[in-house]
Amino acid sequence: MSSKSRFRIASSIAVAAAALAAAGAPAYAQQYPSKVVRVIVPFAPGGGSDITARRFSAKLSEVLGQQFIVDNRGGAAGLIGMELTAKSPPDGYTVMMMSASFAATSATRQPKFDPINAIIPVVEFGVTPLVLTVHPVIPAKSVKELVSLARAKPNDLTYANTGIGGFTHLATEYFLDVAKIKMVGVPYKSTGAAMADILSGQVPVIVGSLLPVVPHLKSGKLRALGVTTEKRWYSLPDVPAIAETYPGFDVVLWFGMMAPRGTPQPIVDRLNGAINEALRMDDVKTSLDREGMQPSGGKPDAFGKRIRDDYERWVKLVKDRHIVIK
Repeated sequence: MSSKSRFRIASSIAVAAAALAAAGAPAYAQQYPSKVVRVIVPFAPGGGSDITARRFSAKLSEVLGQQFIVDNRGGAAGLIGMELTAKSPPDGYTVMMMSASFAATSATRQPKFDPINAIIPVVEFGVTPLVLTVHPVIPAKSVKELVSLARAKPNDLTYANTGIGGFTHLATEYFLDVAKIKMVGVPYKSTGAAMADILSGQVPVIVGSLLPVVPHLKSGKLRALGVTTEKRWYSLPDVPAIAETYPGFDVVLWFGMMAPRGTPQPIVDRLNGAINEALRMDDVKTSLDREGMQPSGGKPDAFGKRIRDDYERWVKLVKDRHIVIK
């Protein structure tokens, strides 16, 4: 048989295989999931990512009729769980539920794998702002007044963050960069862990997650100066956006699902559709609203763009601010 004939036969087989795969894709997606799905959360139990993951895992179990089980793999600012996800079989039976820390960790930790390409977006659940918050020992009652205080005494004020190179650290450094001021960062394992020092005034400034600070804003123990989203947030209508002082300032804390690269598109689409369905449920909308989270949903491409934009911003910030992770 000539080489040309062998090539024609091979080509015909390839075309036929592709046609069969395409024809079988919808059925394959309909059969998924046929067993338990592992949901990796790259953080310890109890945090925002974990709580969100458990809520949506329960909803996926309800919508898709198969258990989605959370597997907490905390450590290294989320890198351990991220690497485990990247190296898992791309069969739809390992997914990851992650927050905006994904882009921050990717930009600062220099992982041995390519996080932006080794892990693909599935769907964004929702977004919420961070809140620039101060203890009343700080006399500032606005962003401008805080900036004036910091400029008068560079590096005199301290701020809490949830770990060097983490999302809240980079978000705060971004604010300091935009405002052209200097403060000293004090790292903690979480916003919850930092709260005792914040409430005592020992570390009087934080750009922190909404949920942990809201009760203390209501009690008057802490004061909110600004939210990090481009516009005022619906659950804190009296708190200005930082962008009202520094136009263009916009940092959101997102939560979403991701999967290993190579996960079949029909499975990605099925998971995406199930989450979008869950986001339309009244109980989900009510719980998200109570937590100050705006539901997102949408297609994987939009989520992927947000991740890439965040990553590029943090890479530039780390370089410009000479942030070193030890």
